[in-house]
Amino acid sequence: MKEKKISAGFTYKKSVFVTEKMVEDFALCTGDNNPVHLNDNYAKASKFKRKIAHGLLVGSFISAVLGNEFPGHGTIYISQSLTFTSPVFIDDKITIVIEVQEGSNSNRMKLKTLCMNQDNNIVIDGEAVVIPPSSINYADN
Repeated sequence: MKEKKISAGFTYKKSVFVTEKMVEDFALCTGDNNPVHLNDNYAKASKFKRKIAHGLLVGSFISAVLGNEFPGHGTIYISQSLTFTSPVFIDDKITIVIEVQEGSNSNRMKLKTLCMNQDNNIVIDGEAVVIPPSSINYADN
């Protein structure tokens, strides 16, 4: 397998549309049946005025990118911080942005992780530390 070098500043982006089925399936899998996610009447009376997606559903989009696409298939999560800054609604287009901040000799990478909606509002702000697959190496600029 060919080795791939990644350096600080490299950015990877991917977009996902949030569907009602995703929200319902996430509630089923996790048991998080908060009515603000599932009940139209309840959500209309909330400060959001309509149903919102689970924050961790949207956060899991980051996990999917890290484990399957960037920095490479088989990446191992060490840690993740998440700050939920804005609600995500059904049918929102979410862009996951992963930016390499730094690497180390132990082959760990520190990443800036963002999720942004179709209006370029940050909905999740965070950082992750990962161990990339052995075919990926961090290269100082």
